[in-house]
Amino acid sequence: MIEFKLPSLGADMDEGTLLKWHVKPGDPVTRGQVVAVVDTSKAAVDVENWHDGVVAELRVQPGSKVPVGTVLATLLEPGEKPAAATKPAPPSPPPQLAHPAPKAAQAATPPAAHQPAPPQVVQATGARKPVSPAARRRAQELGLDPTTVAGTGALGSVTLADIEAAAHATPALPATPAAAPAAADRQKEMRKAIAAAMSRSKREIPHYYLSETIPMATALTWLQQHNEGLPITERVLPAVLQLKAVALALQRTPQLNGFYVDGNFQPATAVHAGVAISLRGGGLVAPALHDVGLKSLAQLMRELADLVKRARAGSLRSSEMTDPTITVTNLGDQGVTSVFGVIYPPQVALVGFGNVAERPWVQDGMLCALPLVTASLAADHRASDGHVGALFLAELRDVLQQPQTLNATENTPEKPQGATP
Repeated sequence: MIEFKLPSLGADMDEGTLLKWHVKPGDPVTRGQVVAVVDTSKAAVDVENWHDGVVAELRVQPGSKVPVGTVLATLLEPGEKPAAATKPAPPSPPPQLAHPAPKAAQAATPPAAHQPAPPQVVQATGARKPVSPAARRRAQELGLDPTTVAGTGALGSVTLADIEAAAHATPALPATPAAAPAAADRQKEMRKAIAAAMSRSKREIPHYYLSETIPMATALTWLQQHNEGLPITERVLPAVLQLKAVALALQRTPQLNGFYVDGNFQPATAVHAGVAISLRGGGLVAPALHDVGLKSLAQLMRELADLVKRARAGSLRSSEMTDPTITVTNLGDQGVTSVFGVIYPPQVALVGFGNVAERPWVQDGMLCALPLVTASLAADHRASDGHVGALFLAELRDVLQQPQTLNATENTPEKPQGATP
């Protein structure tokens, strides 16, 4: 038996409201299948199942608010059979009197009828009403509680016929998805959740901050040539170049990509970049773009556009909320020169980009105006030191000077992970 629990969809989530089930008891499910919709303080999230099996029981009904870790449903593993219902024990024989009753009592007792009345089965208070396996399965399909149905079987057990009769007598109303909170309530809850997560981050994580000014002339020239002749919907934005560059720079500094859990740093095996996305009603989310280092710029552009669209429509998947190994925030479109963010636990680093703008720069001994961007790093001192952070920013700067290398679908680090110059 597998327990399907409400996952934590971010460090700022303590509870969630089940909005809808996409499955019912008896349905087969596969790994990665969306089985439920859960409302968090930020969005309605499609929750995925990560085991192959068959739905045995739905334990939480739509509209219920439950803490993270609550068992929402149980699954039968492939080949596992549902547990058979416990057979009711036969009634115990009446106790035998140790001594015969007094004659006076015998005389007061009326004579027995020629046809004795059938024995009555009295169910002990608090005892569980016996339900046949077939009746239990059918009750789950119909949304009935079998313990509320009068049983006509042996010893008062509930049979399949009893369930069918109850269903026809009181037809079950069609289940309707629970309503999501109103926009004002969601905004209030989101601010509380963000405040709680960021307060925890600043309280528990010893941050250190570094920044680097990076020339972008070469990257922007290459990007302009790459986009020539492409439809507007297929053109790559500078933000995608920066995301891919972050992923490649992390190959040299894996100490910045992973999680700090239970007093230890756990490096991630891939770069799942959490992209900070502002929501129309206020607040933000940072869902993951998966395997950033292994994808082409065109694929990343498509996935980023889809991610932003779904985030603002409140249609994210649970894996996108739980998988980010590092967060990247870009406030360049707001005209901000630099941003120094707060690490999103249990991650250990956050990378920020300001706007790309022409500023004074000395190149080959000459003062000129070049497009520049300020890249910043907020990192966790428990997982790395400033030396590692400086290596990362230097690698990020160098990678952006070779934009043609960013479009490869597979990038193998030229240096061993963690190597120093």
